[in-house]
Amino acid sequence: MRLTALVSGTVQGVGYRRYVQRHARDLGVSGSAENLLDGRVEVVAEGSPEALDRLLHWLRRGPPHARVSGVETQYSEATGLREFHVY
Repeated sequence: MRLTALVSGTVQGVGYRRYVQRHARDLGVSGSAENLLDGRVEVVAEGSPEALDRLLHWLRRGPPHARVSGVETQYSEATGLREFHVY
């Protein structure tokens, strides 16, 4: 399964992408986290439904200095991503 999440709030410049990468790797999830020009972070993740649900919990929480105000999600079929990258 594939999750695409757009995370808004104070999520750039606070270690959010590395935080997501750490939790994704712990859960065995592949994908990426990337800063967008509008201040949001886009997370694309592939894994089991259970792992993606747990990752979504961490996306909504964020690291200590982040302030997550919203998470827009979309699910689709996995495409075979490998590893988890930060851009």
